[in-house]
Amino acid sequence: MEIDLSPQLAKKVYESNGGSYHAWSPSELPMLHEGNIGAAKLALQKNGFALPQYSDSSKVAYVLQGSGVAGIVLPESEEKVLAIKKGDALALPFGVITWWYNKEDTELVVLFLGDTSKAHKTGEFTDFYLTGSNGIFTGFSTEFVGRAWDLEEKDVKTLVGKQSGNGIVKLEGNINLPEPKEEHRKGMALNCEEAPLDVDIKNGGRVVVLNTKNLPLVGEVGLGADLVRLDGKAMCSPGFSCDSAFQVTYIVRGSGRAQVVGADGRRVLETTVKAGNLFIVPRFFVVSKIADSDGLEWFSIITTPNPVFTHLAGSIGAWKALSPTVLQAAFNVDAGLEQLFRSKRNADAIFFPPPN
Repeated sequence: MEIDLSPQLAKKVYESNGGSYHAWSPSELPMLHEGNIGAAKLALQKNGFALPQYSDSSKVAYVLQGSGVAGIVLPESEEKVLAIKKGDALALPFGVITWWYNKEDTELVVLFLGDTSKAHKTGEFTDFYLTGSNGIFTGFSTEFVGRAWDLEEKDVKTLVGKQSGNGIVKLEGNINLPEPKEEHRKGMALNCEEAPLDVDIKNGGRVVVLNTKNLPLVGEVGLGADLVRLDGKAMCSPGFSCDSAFQVTYIVRGSGRAQVVGADGRRVLETTVKAGNLFIVPRFFVVSKIADSDGLEWFSIITTPNPVFTHLAGSIGAWKALSPTVLQAAFNVDAGLEQLFRSKRNADAIFFPPPN
């Protein structure tokens, strides 16, 4: 079976004067369907307000640009109001209610990657809005709304009649949303650009891994994540995920080249990746990337909260663990070439700086 791993850009789903919502479709990126994965982006202009909603999928949110405020209500819990900014990652468990607001001039852009195994449609998110023209109030009759919230019919009609916005609105007038609280960030968000580095290779690259240790909520979400920043012309060692069904990668910044090798030693993808691209690598498929001169940065989710990777090059690579005679026999080469092969990557690295 042919596997199409080609990177894709998101398509606009809807927009208003407050912002826009974009998503990747399984019809254009089939691996979303295969991997039970959803992917979308929210972009809010100044005073843009994404109305309160819940989704049929657990997600990891990552702030790609700007700053703003996020409201989060976990099941049977109080509302958490967080100040968010570029580099923040948030774990959003199944059934959580969220709203998003941007009061700054710079556009606020948030990426959502998540698990659609419990979703209505495989490979895409379905959002349920509490308010707005497509919110739950517009679906119930005035009798049901009145009895549920103990309101008179005239008040129900006013309430429902005011629901003119759809998903995203622009706030006008003197509406003061709740102010964020610093203590609400604890356990809810982690800034990947400021967090301690899990990997730091001079002239190579840096990695921050999002897992149950630094953001416990990812355990409920069932997803891990990482932010990888590759320096100009540097290479990410070929490697594969051992315990994750799929690795979903969004290119945050820069550009570069990527190759993926699958079963039977076949190269299933050779492409140029650039900012805005999303591509998906199945479990055990080996992927490697080389950054262009401006560097390459990507954010990935892995469909397990504590992922394990195997790298094939460098002193931590799987080749180094194999006996010299095993390699010699496997490659069908003499001892001299095997020693040359083994000696070339002694650095304890998964990133390789550009050649001299």
